[in-house]
Amino acid sequence: MEFFHRPESGERAVLIHIDFQDEDVREELDEFRELVVSAGADPVAELVGRRRAPDSKYFIGSGKAEEVRELLVAHDAQLAIFNHALSPSQERSLERLLNCRVLDRTGLILDIFAQRAHTFEGKLQVELAQLRHLSTRLVRGWTHLERQKGGIGLRGPGETQLETDRRLIGERIKQLNKRLEKVQKQREGRRRARRKSEVHTVSLVGYTNAGKSTLFNSLTDAGIYAADQLFATLDPTLRKLDVPTEHDTVLIDTVGFIRHLPHTVVAAFRATLEETQEATLLLHVIDCHDEQRSERINEVNGVLREVGADDIPQIEIYNKIDLTPEPLPRIDRDESGRPIRVWVSAANKLGMDVLRQAVAEYLQWLEARARGEEGSFGRLAERQHYRLCVEPRAGRIRAELMDREVVEHEEVTNQGEWLLDVILWPRQMERLCREPGCRLVPQFPVDEAINS
Repeated sequence: MEFFHRPESGERAVLIHIDFQDEDVREELDEFRELVVSAGADPVAELVGRRRAPDSKYFIGSGKAEEVRELLVAHDAQLAIFNHALSPSQERSLERLLNCRVLDRTGLILDIFAQRAHTFEGKLQVELAQLRHLSTRLVRGWTHLERQKGGIGLRGPGETQLETDRRLIGERIKQLNKRLEKVQKQREGRRRARRKSEVHTVSLVGYTNAGKSTLFNSLTDAGIYAADQLFATLDPTLRKLDVPTEHDTVLIDTVGFIRHLPHTVVAAFRATLEETQEATLLLHVIDCHDEQRSERINEVNGVLREVGADDIPQIEIYNKIDLTPEPLPRIDRDESGRPIRVWVSAANKLGMDVLRQAVAEYLQWLEARARGEEGSFGRLAERQHYRLCVEPRAGRIRAELMDREVVEHEEVTNQGEWLLDVILWPRQMERLCREPGCRLVPQFPVDEAINS
């Protein structure tokens, strides 16, 4: 089910942006233009003005609304897009006056999401957000929705078409919620499996178009879609991250945040955002070349508070240093030596090593703290080389070591045992040696071991 039908060519649109004194309702014009282009619209004219407060009927006042109508006629535009959240009554009044489709900021973001969703879960979440937004806007001034159903075969208990549409949308929302509950249970099952196997989860968060997907590709060679546009990534992606820690690490790329992210979007994507809530460590990706990065940081932290992820340890990743006068990768630390900020360029793969070092230091410190030990920053613990003897009855252990790609060399003895040269953490080796059919052997030439 799709509620926003887009032609193959971009729709001609008039953009309306108003500067308000109240910071809570103020939006950014440049970001608005990027959103419109990302949605595939063709902006042909702009109307920019100032007001102390929104008008209750037309939001921009009757005079400005007449100017918008003149622009629509002059440029043969079919769409008026507002860089603000409109109430249902304001949207209906504007559509009656302008005689065209009116889209507010929330509807514009939902339209972009509808284009970007590719997975089954993503499409369900987008449809749910669309329905919740649409349910308050059913009237839209079209009188046929308010008429009683009549005619042969259509007479019923007196339910209006509008009531029927609302009931059908309500039923569809219930169906979507049930499907998303199943998806959420599957996600929770995978998260439980990761927790059981003590896998670290590192989640990329940040303002939209900060470079999260490009950084994700640079760290994992995943090859996921990354573009210089808002909300290029919508569906979360997981890949293994190669960092020297005792437990395996998974990196997650998530949907970008934006100023005044609609509550319908946050509610619909709560299952996806829970990946952030359950993360071991957050990498907050920031466009260091953005003049408004302080506001962007506050917006992201505000959404993290909303989804209950504000207490997760966080490292700020200042991306796009290639656009600065001195593109030097580095780690900024606090007084205890903890990495708090890393400067990188994901597009040019500058600083990927120092970023991996900062992530490894932080995760090793968390591992030490979980064991009740005193961890430290500034240096990395290293894995060690061991020789392991695995009996045939413990073939499962050999298979697991092969899957984890920690076996450097393998020989078979005359007794059918495997001698494996492995690189592991000391505690991993201690656990393996407690398994039946698995023991540590001294480091001497393999030929001597076979002949002994």
